[in-house]
Amino acid sequence: MRATTRLTAGLGVVTVGLAITGCGHTAGQDRTTTPASSVASPSVTSSATHSEAPKPAECRTASLTWTLVLLPTKSSSRRHARLTAANNGPRTCVFAGYPDVIVHNGKANSIEGVGHGHPKKVTLHQGARVTVDLQYTPRGAQGAGDYCVKEGEALVSAPRNPDLERTNVPVMDTHHAAAQIDACGDSISMSLPHYTPAPKTTTR
Repeated sequence: MRATTRLTAGLGVVTVGLAITGCGHTAGQDRTTTPASSVASPSVTSSATHSEAPKPAECRTASLTWTLVLLPTKSSSRRHARLTAANNGPRTCVFAGYPDVIVHNGKANSIEGVGHGHPKKVTLHQGARVTVDLQYTPRGAQGAGDYCVKEGEALVSAPRNPDLERTNVPVMDTHHAAAQIDACGDSISMSLPHYTPAPKTTTR
């Protein structure tokens, strides 16, 4: 009877030990196992990174085709002209601000364009254009003063481009004939640049 009692007690100790060991192993698994949903998938992260398109660069003077046209007007005290820059380059660019515009007589007198207001950035896809309207006081108008320039071209550049990148743009009338800006005063007024879509091409 004593032997039977000792064996039964020993089996009870072994059973309790196994139960404790099993519980400890399970707790260890709970601490080290990470749910699959909380791990970021490398393929998803890589796809999101590569899907972001690069932002277009600012327009450069040389990548734009410039035209300057005198507009008809009935006013004797103000004259109007229109400066247009077309993106004929292979890439989209951003026209970010007012262009630099200078009308001068050689290296002596010169009148610069001055913008009023805060222009928004204009994104120009290939073929799209940005237009800036100019106003100035002509020679002989009341209050014109004696400081005047008369020139058949203007020196222009894209916004925030270096001075070395300026280009000469000939002045034309609405019939594409050579014309001159005859302006007096301190400055030429520039309107906010506005977007003009690329002209539609007709197919036959």
